[in-house]
Amino acid sequence: MSTDRQPVPSKDFMIQVQNLSHSVDLGTDKLSILQQVNMDIRKGESAAIVGRSGSGKTTLLGLLAGLDLPISGTVSLDGHLISALSEDERASLRSQRVGFVFQSFQLLPTLSALENVMLPIELAGLPNVKSKAESLLKRVGLGERMQHTPRQLSGGEQQRVAIARAFAVNPQVLFADEPTGNLDTRTGEAITELLMNLNSEHGTTLVMVTHDQQLAERCQRYFIIEAGVLHEKTEKNAEVLSA
Repeated sequence: MSTDRQPVPSKDFMIQVQNLSHSVDLGTDKLSILQQVNMDIRKGESAAIVGRSGSGKTTLLGLLAGLDLPISGTVSLDGHLISALSEDERASLRSQRVGFVFQSFQLLPTLSALENVMLPIELAGLPNVKSKAESLLKRVGLGERMQHTPRQLSGGEQQRVAIARAFAVNPQVLFADEPTGNLDTRTGEAITELLMNLNSEHGTTLVMVTHDQQLAERCQRYFIIEAGVLHEKTEKNAEVLSA
């Protein structure tokens, strides 16, 4: 009998995962990436997923955001069972509820910082496009750099633009993949502080994949993934998981 079942939607949880497993087909064999992952993240919580390269953390982030579908198990995002949605419905869910911050920033190189932040607001059909984008860029400390293109900005400045863009449509959940991975220590700390402040001020659920344990310690929830198996680090099991 299958252990997979549709999670009961809860207004308290942004993410609910049950018995999630995922693998990739190598032709003659399958490579297991995630094994029987279970996790629940409440609305407004901050959570970090820590693991070595190749441990499955970025794959898990993509599944949580509905960018891919698991081989087995279920993922619920804000009460919506992702596997029950069509591709268009998943895209609509992401556009309405989800923000992304990528390690590689993924800014459009020919657009200014202001235009990069305005774009998702325009696509969402929201009002006050320019004023809202300007306000967000000022909030992340780029009030004097709005007309600069990405190549005219430092790595830390580009990441600030990416964060402003991610918050442009007031997402209910923000997924960040190694948000400080390409930054020096000082800039990374500033970006960490910015993400935490925005999480607190907006009540946005924050889910970050990171190798930075100091960043992970700032989050309310701390998950460790190793060889596709996920455990939550708590005061009771901290020594065992850190061994």
